[in-house]
Amino acid sequence: MKAVDLVIAKYPEMFDALEEYNKTHRLRKIYYKERANFTLDSNLLKRFRKYCQKRGMKMSARIEQYMREELEF
Repeated sequence: MKAVDLVIAKYPEMFDALEEYNKTHRLRKIYYKERANFTLDSNLLKRFRKYCQKRGMKMSARIEQYMREELEF
């Protein structure tokens, strides 16, 4: 398989967006954020919120990082 084919297989959404841009001359977002609702232990949430505030990070960004590590990508 060619290197180009590997890249297209790995990132098909980017090539779809470029294909659409070629037709419409408008580039759409490739990745969207989605709101999720969870029920968490209130004490754990408070501790995590303080942890993130002290380190100047967004809670959602840190949770995304944990999820990527767990899913190994």
